[in-house]
Amino acid sequence: LEYDLAVNLVGQPLVRQQVMKGVREFLENRNPVKPLVMSFHGSTGTGKTYVSSMLIRYLFQGGLRSPYVHQFSPIVHFPHAERIEQYKESLKSWIQGNLTNCGRSAFLFDEMDKMHPGLIDVVIPFLGPSWVVYGTNYRKAIFIFISNAGGEQINEMTLDLWRGRKDREEISLQDLEPAISKAVFENPQSGFWQSGIINEHLIDIVVPFLPLKQHHVKQCVISELVQQGLEVRLGVVQEVADSILYFPEEEKIFSSTGCKTVASRISFFL
Repeated sequence: LEYDLAVNLVGQPLVRQQVMKGVREFLENRNPVKPLVMSFHGSTGTGKTYVSSMLIRYLFQGGLRSPYVHQFSPIVHFPHAERIEQYKESLKSWIQGNLTNCGRSAFLFDEMDKMHPGLIDVVIPFLGPSWVVYGTNYRKAIFIFISNAGGEQINEMTLDLWRGRKDREEISLQDLEPAISKAVFENPQSGFWQSGIINEHLIDIVVPFLPLKQHHVKQCVISELVQQGLEVRLGVVQEVADSILYFPEEEKIFSSTGCKTVASRISFFL
């Protein structure tokens, strides 16, 4: 996993460091007092889903198709605000049932910024340092929350640090965490708004994903060409990278969509 992150995850030194430290410490502990709870934040295309699926691939045979890995999307699983009480009940019993089957289960919550506020609090009893909840030992479970919330603030701070000539390798979690907390946990539109998960400090690791520069996008293009078994032509790499929008308007430093649209753009330039 560490090698794969180093080779294939572009422009995210902080992510590699945070994820590896958290996962290693958790798995080496034979008797953890609570599940591992990670929250991934950043704008579109910066690698949040990529890292979570990579992590699951190394931890579970069958990766995301493993019967012990469970993914939730607010748009797919919890679309109607008026049914929130029903969703709470079914989510709680689903997690409880699956942890009874396998204590080493993983639960991925995608697009937390679109989650109805209040819904996610039903998982609180499963996240804390208790010994048994509902007759289930759940301390070896892994919970990953994925969100675009905080992305704007991370982008602004990274831009400020870049203007201050601070290299992205030097950016620390302390530089970004206060801004993420404010954007994510104090926003009434966020699934974490006024959440007990935050108030009770149940998130172990907040992982900020930084905006990507043009040379990172080029690395993504090369990687995608190799994956598709296509010839890596530098002209094509440059054209794909140039076709993407960059911000801010004057300096054009960071990709507006990260590497998200790279795969679909390649065919236009071959």
